[in-house]
Amino acid sequence: VQLQASGGGLVQTGGALQLSCTASGALSYIVTMGWYRQAPGKQRDLVARISGNGVTTYGDSVKGRVTISRDSAKNTVTLQMNSLKPEDTAVYYCYAFIGQGYWGQGTLVTVSS
Repeated sequence: VQLQASGGGLVQTGGALQLSCTASGALSYIVTMGWYRQAPGKQRDLVARISGNGVTTYGDSVKGRVTISRDSAKNTVTLQMNSLKPEDTAVYYCYAFIGQGYWGQGTLVTVSS
C-alpha cells in the first residue's frame, strides 16, 4: 500500500490550503483515512480523519477551520484548511487503516505570520 500526498506549501496567515492523499496498491477495504501533523519537537497529532461510512473526527486545534472529505471510488481523501495560523505549521502525514496502519511520506505546510 502506498499513500501519495500532495498540496503542501507556504501560505500566509489567514490563507487556505488543500491537501490530498491517494492510496494505491494492495487495497481491500479502507477503514479510515486521515491526516496527522507533527511540528518540530512535538508529537504527531490528529488533524482529521474520516471513516468508511463518512464519520469525521477533528483535532481540537483545527475544529471549525478544517474539512475532510473522501472519494472512496478513487481512494482519495482531501483536507481543506482555512484561516490558517502560524501554529498550523508542521509536516502533515496522510494515514490509512487497511488491516493495519499506513503512513504517507509527509508534506510540509508553512504558515507565515
